[in-house]
Amino acid sequence: MAITAIVWGENVHEQKNAAVREIYPDGMHNTIAAALNADPGINATTATLQEPEHGLTEERLASADVLLWWGHTAHRTVEDTIVERVAKRVWEGMGLIVLHSGHFSKIFKRLMGTPCALKWREAGERERVWVVNPRHPIAEGLGEHFTLEQEEMYGEAFSVPEPLETVFISWFAGGDVFRSGLTYRRGAGNIFYFRPGHETYPTYHDQTVHQVLRNAAKWAHNPHGSYKAIHEAPNVPVEKALEPIVESGPKLHRPGEAGYR
Repeated sequence: MAITAIVWGENVHEQKNAAVREIYPDGMHNTIAAALNADPGINATTATLQEPEHGLTEERLASADVLLWWGHTAHRTVEDTIVERVAKRVWEGMGLIVLHSGHFSKIFKRLMGTPCALKWREAGERERVWVVNPRHPIAEGLGEHFTLEQEEMYGEAFSVPEPLETVFISWFAGGDVFRSGLTYRRGAGNIFYFRPGHETYPTYHDQTVHQVLRNAAKWAHNPHGSYKAIHEAPNVPVEKALEPIVESGPKLHRPGEAGYR
C-alpha cells in the first residue's frame, strides 16, 4: 500500500506576490506533492488554508499517514480546532513534516511546547546543508552535504526542545549555522522539521530537496496504524488489579467513573 500523504500549504504568497507566483505558478503545495508522487510508494494530495476546514476534515486526516505543513504569513488564521485535530492525529501515529517557516506554525509550537524562535536574514545567500547523521533513513542517497545557492538564513539559537535526532546542520554564507533537520516523537507520531524552503527561492524545485522530502515521508510513516488508546485514561476497578488488593481509605470517584481532565 502506498503511503498516503497530504501536503498542506498556506497558498497566500503565491496569490499575492508576483515573484513567488513566477517560481511556483501551481503553488508550493502542488510542487511539493509532485515531488512526493515521483515515488510510486507515495500518494500525495494537497490541502490549503482557503478550503473549508483548511482541507483537513476529520475523515481526511483519519486516512492520512503523513502530513507535510508549509505556512508563513497566515499562522494566526489557522483555526485552533484544526490545530487540535492535527495534534490528536499525530499523537495517534500520523507522521508530521514541518517545513521552513512552519517552525512558527500553531501546530509545531503546540507539539513542541516552546517558542520555536530563531534568527533570520532574507539575503538570498548560499546554504550548505551538512549531513551529520549519514545512516539516518532521511539521509538515504545523499552525500556529505548539498548546496542551495539562494536561501533565507535561519540562525541559532533555535528555541525548540532537544531533538530525538539531528540529521542536518546548515552553514550560511554570512557565517551563521542552524540545526536544519530535526526529528521528534510525540505520542505515537514521528515528526521531522526541515529548514529549507523560503518562498522567493526555487528550493522546492531542487532534486536533492525532493529526495529528502520523499525519505522523510517514508520515515515519518507509522506502519502500525492508528493508536487510538493513547487518549484513554481508564479507571481500573479494584477487582481487575493484576494482583489481589483490598480497597481502603476514602476516594473521590465511584467504581467505573471517569476521572478529571
